[in-house]
Amino acid sequence: MRADVRQVTDGIHLVHGSDTNWVILSEGDEVTLVDTGYLGDREQLLASLTAVGSAPEAVAAVLITHAHNDHLGSAEFLRDTYDTPVYLHEAEVPHARREFLHQVTVGQIARNGWRPGVLPWALHALRSGGTADVPVSAPEPFPTTGPLDLPGRPVPVHTPGHTDGHAAFHLPHLGVVVSGDALATGHPTSRIQGPQLLPDMFQHERARALASLDVLAALDGDLLLPGHGPALRGPVREAALRAKERAL
Repeated sequence: MRADVRQVTDGIHLVHGSDTNWVILSEGDEVTLVDTGYLGDREQLLASLTAVGSAPEAVAAVLITHAHNDHLGSAEFLRDTYDTPVYLHEAEVPHARREFLHQVTVGQIARNGWRPGVLPWALHALRSGGTADVPVSAPEPFPTTGPLDLPGRPVPVHTPGHTDGHAAFHLPHLGVVVSGDALATGHPTSRIQGPQLLPDMFQHERARALASLDVLAALDGDLLLPGHGPALRGPVREAALRAKERAL
């Protein structure tokens, strides 16, 4: 399967992997990579860099929204092979090292197996590395507050709930919000399309995930790039509030 690489605005590509999105922020010869898909998405990940005229050795840094396997899959490969720094919110760093794991369990999946889409999604996740051991041996917290000195100048925004250290990334000069799993627009286990929280079984703390929608609603932007689902054009505030309305 080839990754679906789409340029959504100048210097920004949203890539749809096998089930998870990642984002490439380009600036000159360098890029910032936001998330990396599943371990099984590596060929697609590398091909997506080629498709935008880049290469893995040109990745200035990997930014991880959160340390679930479908976002962390190739982070350690890039760090180990190309000495690429891997940055996360400080609360997510030990999660990336796998000192603990905040991820949907087999038991939760079994209890929700009757729901449409859950079993096909679980089978795909298993085949793609959803239960693989993918720790990052030397993850680092974001080196500064405010805009990071990286291509795209993304601003990390703490949006806990899905995991303790989940972070979105705001590009205020472009009106772009990379929301990770704090705000999705679709998922194989969801029966709705458009702005939404992921199903409850994926949330570490649902109340905090709801509160983080208010954080996203406060960001100025008109292009939402989620971890799951298509890009969404229109006020990010409206998308976040719509997701909250659906979740209550």
